[in-house]
Amino acid sequence: MSSVFENSNNRKVLGLGGGCHWCTEAVFKSLNGVSNVRQGWIKSKFPHDTYSEAVVLEFDKSIIPAQVLFEIHLRTHSSTSQHKFRSKYRSAVYFFETNKTDFERKTLQKLIERLQDQFKNPVITMVLPLVDFKINERKYLDYYKKNRNNQFCKRYIDPKLAKLQSEFISFISSK
Repeated sequence: MSSVFENSNNRKVLGLGGGCHWCTEAVFKSLNGVSNVRQGWIKSKFPHDTYSEAVVLEFDKSIIPAQVLFEIHLRTHSSTSQHKFRSKYRSAVYFFETNKTDFERKTLQKLIERLQDQFKNPVITMVLPLVDFKINERKYLDYYKKNRNNQFCKRYIDPKLAKLQSEFISFISSK
């Protein structure tokens, strides 16, 4: 996979973790400019070398800027909460290591820092290298699309999609 800064033709690849990968998948599949959303588990380097629920996606920065993508990510999971399930739901933005790793880490961290003033509590979202990604079992992929009327979707995913409708309507896909 390519680095978030090195994919071609305005297309970038990025990993995002924070909440349930079913929820994260549904949020990012609903956005214009975001494609190839794959949900599963990501691990980074020690001490974050256990697998945590996340997605890997591609986005077109000419359609949805990275800062908007990060703001959506921070607003649709508990990005300021150090709750007891953080090892399963690590709040992170993952980048692919290249010869520009230090530049990428700093750039991603600055994007998150710019968004901090929009939150009452400190944002705990980490910027980490993506070491490995394991895609979920086929039966769980496109979870929301297949199960939108179940209780889990009604309770957890629908409120996140409603937040997108009210705060990020111009980035919602019509597909």
